[in-house]
Amino acid sequence: MKISQLKSLLNQQQIQLTIKRLANQVLENNIELTNTVLIGLQPRGIFLSDRIVKELSLLTNQIFYGKLDITFYRDDIRKELHVPNQTDIKFSIEGKKVVLIDDVLYTGRTTRAALDALMDYGRPEKVELMVLIDRRYSRQLPIQADYIGKSIDSIVTQKVKVLWNERDEKDEVILID
Repeated sequence: MKISQLKSLLNQQQIQLTIKRLANQVLENNIELTNTVLIGLQPRGIFLSDRIVKELSLLTNQIFYGKLDITFYRDDIRKELHVPNQTDIKFSIEGKKVVLIDDVLYTGRTTRAALDALMDYGRPEKVELMVLIDRRYSRQLPIQADYIGKSIDSIVTQKVKVLWNERDEKDEVILID
């Protein structure tokens, strides 16, 4: 029996600083957020997107924020693994700049599903991707993030787990061997 080894990639303080940095990068690229919308990907991307929106709300009140469920757009849907969540987009994305927000970018398949789901809500002018962790060198699709909290090099057998205080009672990003 192999014992898993854990390595901390980001602690609570580092996650907080990273979220502040990512929020400021969005603001730098979109001085006025009137034509920009933020969309958190269900289920785990919304923990990051909620915090990004909270940071941005300290700096501006022009935030359009929604949550997107991609369950039925996935190419690996299995009912026992994927429980549908609720989409909450109460505004038009037509002609807007959309920033999709997720916790980890790995193969790119989740982002591809999000792009498919997003098109049901209109045709955005541009779509950008924000992730807390970018697992480089593991893409199966030609997808890259525009806003990256931390890039890591990992092998296929390793797993990145993002723990959120709201769900896991602590904030930490760990690499599991």
